[in-house]
Amino acid sequence: MFEGAMVAIVTPFKNGKLDEKKLKELVEFQIKNGTSAIVPCGTTGESSTLSYEEHERVIEVVIESVNKRVPVIAGTGSNSTSEAIMLTRHAKEAGADASLQIAPYYNRPTQEGLYQHFKRIAEVGLPFIVYNIQSRTGVNILPETMARLSKVKNIVGVKEASGSLDQMSRIHALCGEGFDLISGDDSLTLPLLAIGGTGVISVLSNIVPKEVAELVSKFKNGDIEGARKVHYKLLPLVKAMFIETNPIPIKTAMSIVGLIDEPGLRLPMCAISEENLAVLKKALKEYGL
Repeated sequence: MFEGAMVAIVTPFKNGKLDEKKLKELVEFQIKNGTSAIVPCGTTGESSTLSYEEHERVIEVVIESVNKRVPVIAGTGSNSTSEAIMLTRHAKEAGADASLQIAPYYNRPTQEGLYQHFKRIAEVGLPFIVYNIQSRTGVNILPETMARLSKVKNIVGVKEASGSLDQMSRIHALCGEGFDLISGDDSLTLPLLAIGGTGVISVLSNIVPKEVAELVSKFKNGDIEGARKVHYKLLPLVKAMFIETNPIPIKTAMSIVGLIDEPGLRLPMCAISEENLAVLKKALKEYGL
């Protein structure tokens, strides 16, 4: 259902406020460069520091700007099931094609609690992708739990950021071809495609969408060597984009190359260190940006 190079789009701020004009420009930049879906209000979109009003407005602006040219997968997850349901209902009413649901963070629910949480959200009636990222949430959704979730109506795939290809392989084996297995780590896009994945929800696509799309399309078209070359070309840039906590490096890089006016990070995210800024600039220069 969802495949290709999908972008976890940043939320641009100007003087501390949502920059709707710049957000619309970023959507156009993505679509023109082959991005197959837009994912607003994820971790990269700083959803945790958006007010409810801002969260809903970002989703609305993206849906309006995309205008049905590619799918919009709205980040509407929460560690509160009722809050996730509320945000998901809004996304459905606004016209989103799907939502992205992060595993509840801080609560550290049991596997049964995870299953019940996602099952309840599925009742909203909007298809969604489960987001598994233990490094952010403190809990790992086990492959056996994912297999249970794959049988629930409206749960259509998983964004896997466990970093474990073994776990991803087990998920694919248990859930089957009809359940989208999507990379949540730019460095693992190619390996994930090789074990049956459908694509990536990418941080890196914010700055080089054409190349990330090219990697996926080359693999899908059987040009494995071509995909491998793109993978290794992108690898140093991927490393630089995670030199500090996401989205600090990617928003800083975007401001350096002129895609956004300022990093505009909200506390507790802060400016990149001078040492890492030098590393980031070096990576951008060496890549040709």
